[in-house]
Amino acid sequence: MEDAPMKKASSPYGNTKQIGEEIIWDAIQSAESLSAIILRYFNPIGAHESLEIGEFPIGTPQNLVPFITQTAMGLHEKLVIFGANYPTRDGTCVRDYIYVVDLAKAHVIALQRLMEQQNNAPYEIYNLGTGKGQTVLEVISSFERVSGSKLNYEIGPRRNGDVTETYADVTKANEQLGWKAKATMDEAMLSAWRWEKKIRETN
Repeated sequence: MEDAPMKKASSPYGNTKQIGEEIIWDAIQSAESLSAIILRYFNPIGAHESLEIGEFPIGTPQNLVPFITQTAMGLHEKLVIFGANYPTRDGTCVRDYIYVVDLAKAHVIALQRLMEQQNNAPYEIYNLGTGKGQTVLEVISSFERVSGSKLNYEIGPRRNGDVTETYADVTKANEQLGWKAKATMDEAMLSAWRWEKKIRETN
């Protein structure tokens, strides 16, 4: 829920998100003419269908999907899954993965809401995700399904700081913005794989 108490971030990256929200909140308080909408993302993945825009991490990816596609392209020997003994469907962590184009559409709706002054409060927060989680092994299975390739991976020890399960409650975004994530995991994963092949073939 968007109004749940916020804990102190456990990483510098997470802290930058909190700081950003605090800056926006302070700006709203300082000028009555200002209003803002905060969009909280849950794991964007994939690429635009045109393959003109996609994910291109610098160095070793810190996110699962680009590590999967890079491993399949031979940039990494194997993918290590950090723990398979969590209390989930298959023992691996659960996350909410949202197709990046669905995410972009939410931005357009939020901007229209601001420009047309449809927001009921000067400061609104919305979670953006699919509302359901996928395990690491389910994401890998999706990749293998759409690519027709077997991914080289192994199970490793748990990683400090990883939570068992996290996914968005998107009720507020669905009801107030009229927005909903539509792409399936297979569709998003296929776009990521097509993008990965394109950038490697052209570089």
